[in-house]
Amino acid sequence: MGRSPRVPLSVAGCLALAASLTLLAAPASPAASPDIVISEVYGGGGNSGAAYTNDFIELHNRGSAAVDVSGWSVQYASRSGTSYQVTELSGSIEPGDHYLVQLHAGTSGDGAAPPAPDATGSTNMSLSSGKVALVTGNAALGCGGDCDSASGVRDFVGYGDANDYETAAAPKLSNSTSAQRAESAADSDDNSADFTEAAPAPENSASSGGGGGGGGECGYPSTLIRDVQGSAHLSPLNGSTVDDVRGVVTAVKSNGFWFQDPCPDADPATSEGLFVYTSSAPGVQEGDEVSVDGTVSEYRPGGSSTANLTLTQLSGPSVTVLGTAALPAATVVGSGGRVPPSAVIDDDATGSVETSGSFDAGTDGIDFYESLESMRIEVPDPLAVGPTSTYGEIPVVGDGGANAGVATGRGGLLLREDDANPERVIVDDGLLPTPAVDTGTGFTGPATGVLDYSFGNFKLLLTETLTAGPGSATAETTTLASGTGEVTVASFNVENLSPKAPRSTFDALADQIVTNLGAPDIVAVQEAQDDNGPESGQSTGDQTWLELIDAVTAAGGPSYDYRQIDPQNGADGGQPGGNIRVGFLFRTDQVSFAAGTHGDATAAVQVSASGDADDPVSLSLNPGRIDPGNAAWDNSRKPLVGKFLVEGEPLYVIANHFNSKGGDDPLFGRHQPPARDSETQRHAQAGVVADFAGDILAIDPNAAVVVAGDLNDFEFSTTIDILEDAGLTNLPALLPDSDRYTYLYEGNSQVLDHLMISPSLANAGFAVDAVHANAEFSVQTTDHDPLIARLTLP
Repeated sequence: MGRSPRVPLSVAGCLALAASLTLLAAPASPAASPDIVISEVYGGGGNSGAAYTNDFIELHNRGSAAVDVSGWSVQYASRSGTSYQVTELSGSIEPGDHYLVQLHAGTSGDGAAPPAPDATGSTNMSLSSGKVALVTGNAALGCGGDCDSASGVRDFVGYGDANDYETAAAPKLSNSTSAQRAESAADSDDNSADFTEAAPAPENSASSGGGGGGGGECGYPSTLIRDVQGSAHLSPLNGSTVDDVRGVVTAVKSNGFWFQDPCPDADPATSEGLFVYTSSAPGVQEGDEVSVDGTVSEYRPGGSSTANLTLTQLSGPSVTVLGTAALPAATVVGSGGRVPPSAVIDDDATGSVETSGSFDAGTDGIDFYESLESMRIEVPDPLAVGPTSTYGEIPVVGDGGANAGVATGRGGLLLREDDANPERVIVDDGLLPTPAVDTGTGFTGPATGVLDYSFGNFKLLLTETLTAGPGSATAETTTLASGTGEVTVASFNVENLSPKAPRSTFDALADQIVTNLGAPDIVAVQEAQDDNGPESGQSTGDQTWLELIDAVTAAGGPSYDYRQIDPQNGADGGQPGGNIRVGFLFRTDQVSFAAGTHGDATAAVQVSASGDADDPVSLSLNPGRIDPGNAAWDNSRKPLVGKFLVEGEPLYVIANHFNSKGGDDPLFGRHQPPARDSETQRHAQAGVVADFAGDILAIDPNAAVVVAGDLNDFEFSTTIDILEDAGLTNLPALLPDSDRYTYLYEGNSQVLDHLMISPSLANAGFAVDAVHANAEFSVQTTDHDPLIARLTLP
C-alpha cells in the first residue's frame, strides 16, 4: 500500500482478558557518554623534547547543557596496573567547553606551560601507554584490570599498550604527541577509532568558547543562527536579508547544506542549526567553517496547501569558506541530554502553531523538535518501534524505550487516546542508507545526524552509519479453534490482492490463513481486487478468490468457498483500476451459506421478519450490499452481509472496509489539534451499519451478529462509539495494552481492524486474538495483522 497520511494505533495477538501497562525496557549495555568525555591525554610533560611542561588530561562537554563535575575525578593507572591515582574535579563545564586538568611536571624544563588549568593534580602519567578514567565519584577505582565499563566510569581511554580500553586502544604516544579525539564531540566507545596521535593542543574552559555566550566568544561578529531561528515555528527574520551568518558545516546534500553554531547559548528553545538552500551542489564539505549571506525564508515541504510545518532556511546564498573546525557536539535526545516529551504533541495551540503565539519546547513535542531543527542530534540506544518502511524510514525511541510510553509486548509503542507518542522520531535515509529492521530491533550505536522535516514528520537524516542489532520478531500463530457449539470468525485485509500479484503472495496469504489463523470457519476479507488488478476496464473479481482458495488448498488447508459482489467499476475507491471489495471465505466442512438471492452492486438488502420462530430474520439478498446508494459510501467500499448456518443456527456476518484516513492532518502538522476530516464519512458509514444491525436485532434480540473488517478507526473513536451504541461489543478493545494493535503507522501501534458482536454472542462467551504476522515486519505479506475470535453460539 502506498504512503497515506493515516494517523493510526495498534493491537497484538493474545486472548482478550487482563490488561497491563508495560514500559519499553532499555537493554543493559555500555553507552557512549552523553556529555563529558576525555578529549585529550598527554603524558610526556617536562620530559626531554616535550611539547609542554606538564602532563595533562583535557575534558570536553559534548552535550547541550552545563554539567557540574564537583565530586567527580580523573583517574590514572599504568598500562597493566590495577591501582588508580585520583585527581578531584570541581566546578561546571558548559556545553561546548573544554576543561583542563594539569598533572605532574617533568624535570627537563622542556616545553611550554599549558593554559591555566581548571583542576590540578600530581599524577605522573606514562608518555607512551596508560589508562585514564573519568569517574563520577572521587573514590579510587577498585575494578582491577577491567574498568572501562565499571560502575561510575563516564568515559575511559586506554592508550599504547594498555590492557584495558574501549574496544581497542588509542595510539602509543611520545614526548611530542598526545591522544586527541578526531572529532571532539564524537564518542563511539572505540578508543582506536575516536583518538588520533597529534601534536598536543590543550584547551581550558576559557579557551573553549562555549560558556553559553555563543558567537561573541567564538568570534562570530554578526547575526547568529539562533537569531535567524528564533524561539518559534517561524523565523522572526523571515523575508529579511542577513549577512555573515557563521557556523560549521555538519551535512551536505545535492542542493544545499546544514551548518551549526559550535557555541550554543543557554536557551533550549532556539535552534543552533540552519539549512542553506543552494539549488545545486554546494561547494562546501562537512567540517568547513563558513560565512553565509542570504535571505531568510520558510520552506513548506509539499507546498503551501499542505498541513506540513515549514523549515527555516537561507536561500539565494553567498557562501565563504573561512577554514575548518571540529563538528559541533550533537545534542543528545534522551537520558543525559534533552529528554523529549512522552505524551503531548501540543496542548496550547488552537489552530496553527505558526501563529498561536505559544511555544513550549519543554512539554510540547512539536515545539521540542522544532527547537532542534537542522541541528546535529544523537538518539542514544535507539529502539525501532516500527519496521523499516519502503521509503527507508525507521521510527525509533531513545534509551531503549526507557523514557517512552506504553509498550506493546513485541517492542512497539501503543497509540492511545491521550498519547500519540511524541517521543518518536523517524530515522531517514536521505543522506545515508538505513538498515532493514523489524519492530523491536535495537542498534549497535546511537543514531546520529541532522534533524529535518518532511511528510508531516521530523526526520533524523543519518550522517553516521547505523547498524542494526539482532532482531527477534517472529510471526505469531493463534491458539483459537472452534469446537462443538462454537465458530471462529476472522478479519483479514489482504492489501490489493489480484491475479496480477505473484503466486508467492497468494501462497504467503494462504499460509497465514491455514497456519497463523488456524483455518478459521469464516474470514471477512478486505481489499480483494478485480481480475485484472489496477488495470482499468472491468470489475469482475472471481479469479482473485479462486486463486486464493487454490493456494489455501495447496497449503494443506480445508475446503473453502467464497461469496462476494462485484462493485461498479471505479465506484468504491482504493487503488485506481483495482476495484477493491469485501467478501467472505468460509469452510464448507464447518459452516454453510444460507440459501438466498445473490445481490448485485446497486441492490440494497432488506431485513424482514420471516415468521419462522426458529429462524426469525429474513434477508432479501444473500449476500447483499447494505444501502449501497447511500452517500456515506461514495467512493468507498460498500458493506456486505452474509447469512451463514452454523450447526443449523443462523449467524449474520457484516464485512466492512470503511473510508480511509487519507487527507487527515499529520500529528506533527501545523494545525493543532490535527483536523481529521475523513472521520465525517466514517461516522456516517458506522451509522448505516449500526442501523442495519439494529434492524436484525429488533426482529430477533438474540440474533448472532458479527460486524467485521478494517474500519479505519481506533477503538476509542466516535466511529466505534456509534457501533457500540447499537449494542455491539468491540472485541479488540478488550485486549491488553501489550496486544491491542493490528496496524503500525510511523511507529504508533494501533487498532484499525475490528470484530464487533451482538449481545447474545457477548453473553455466550468469546476469545479474541490479534495475530501479529505482518504489521511489525519490514518484509510484509500485507500491511495489516489479521484478527480472529472464537465465539460460542447463543
